Amino acid sequence: MKPSMRAKLEHLDTRLAELNSLLTTEESTKDMDNYRKLTREHSDIAAVVEQFGLYRQAEADAQAAEEMRKDPEMKDFADEEQKQAQATMEELESILQKLLLPKDVNDERNVFLEIRAGTGGDESALFAGDLLRMYTRFAERQGWKVEVVNAAESDLGGYKEVVLRLVGQSVYSRLKFESGGHR
Repeated sequence: MKPSMRAKLEHLDTRLAELNSLLTTEESTKDMDNYRKLTREHSDIAAVVEQFGLYRQAEADAQAAEEMRKDPEMKDFADEEQKQAQATMEELESILQKLLLPKDVNDERNVFLEIRAGTGGDESALFAGDLLRMYTRFAERQGWKVEVVNAAESDLGGYKEVVLRLVGQSVYSRLKFESGGHR
């Protein structure tokens, strides 16, 4: 792992400890705006620090395997442990690199999702209904709140047009590439 990346991760680890202590104080709950800001920062950092903890554990396992290699009876076992720890470290390093990428400023925003039946009459309206159910179930599994803003039903149970408001954590980030028409 690059030293700059390790330094950033150690800084985040320290910041998470600071946030944990700040969130337990009575003063942090007095100002709700500040409390929300702190809890949002905590949730952003916690996933990264958790992966970094797993990386550190894999590093410790690799070091322990290196120590075991000195014993001739344990050499084969130690080699296998070393390979496994190295593979885990490489995988975790890749995950950590992705987690440290800068986030889009809109990633935490909510979205309005519009589904419109295209040309095809009742068949396309039924498909729009299927899309509505699919997105609604997906949103519920993500723990998002779904509000129907506008709905124009067709005669056969589909929808000519539906507008949903999806509210929750990282909604825009998960749906920003959903667009286009089905043909």
